[in-house]
Amino acid sequence: MKHFIIVMLIVGIVGCKPKEAKGLVGDNWAEKLGYPKGSRVVILHADDIGMCSEANEAVKPYLKNGQIQSAAAMVPCPWFNDFAEWSIKNETLDIGLHLTLTSEWQTYRWESISNPSDVPGLIDNDGYFWHEVPDVVMHASAAEVEKEIRAQIDRAIDVGMKPDHIDTHMGTLYGHPDYAKAFFNVAMEYNIPANVIDFTLANVDKFKGQGYPISDEMISYSENYTLPKLDDFFSVPNGNTYEEKKSNFFQLIRSLKPGISEIIFHPSIESEGLKKITNSWQQRVWEAKMFSDLDVIQFMKNEGLIFTNWKEMMSRFEERSQ
Repeated sequence: MKHFIIVMLIVGIVGCKPKEAKGLVGDNWAEKLGYPKGSRVVILHADDIGMCSEANEAVKPYLKNGQIQSAAAMVPCPWFNDFAEWSIKNETLDIGLHLTLTSEWQTYRWESISNPSDVPGLIDNDGYFWHEVPDVVMHASAAEVEKEIRAQIDRAIDVGMKPDHIDTHMGTLYGHPDYAKAFFNVAMEYNIPANVIDFTLANVDKFKGQGYPISDEMISYSENYTLPKLDDFFSVPNGNTYEEKKSNFFQLIRSLKPGISEIIFHPSIESEGLKKITNSWQQRVWEAKMFSDLDVIQFMKNEGLIFTNWKEMMSRFEERSQ
């Protein structure tokens, strides 16, 4: 269940959306934001930054070299301050917040930014966030969730960051309709776009088929979300070998349809410490070299992808929403 609802990013079914600005015209969000018709626009996005030093060191050269477009940091985690300091010095890069309400690893844990006594439903018997999303849903109120995500955003702003987007670690903010409602409302209040998918009927079927609990209530809350959206969302596939992982990624790229797709991954440099944190360390290490691999770079070029990030999406959105 560690990746329960990794991408419950609900924005409503086609035909049930609020009226959009006159400049937002097109069959998908790529076209609405002014990309050529038929374009496959991609954000390569690194998650779990700030979780450990190995993640920070893996993502920094990727961002500096333009090999990926975006990353998101986990405010409650031990290495957040290190990455925040670096991001402030590199403010032209696209860096957001991976809003965190779970602490999934067995021995490497973190707790709330809010005073734990103010969000008791988010805290387990050991004094940390719950390991799994269902535990959060069982114990935490939407008010506690909203208080904590506001605290994480405010902490980042207080240290000098300007978050370019917000998303949700392990999909927790889509574990309950009222969590999603709080997520959408906070994003709009701060004018920081959330990692939200514009669901067509086909996408609703797709994510329901993957077991995501898309309720009518959640969709109804999403209909009033007014910031730019994605057309689809994926994770870099796993592989039993590095070459198999690359092959699976190539297959994913070939399958992309026109529109804006975000593809997430979790890069980390190899270390004995990383191996003690997570049994997914090998996938993360491979993901720390995939996007500087010349074969991968050439493949994406040959596929004719257009790359974007949340900064550019917001800029285009604001220009067309005047």
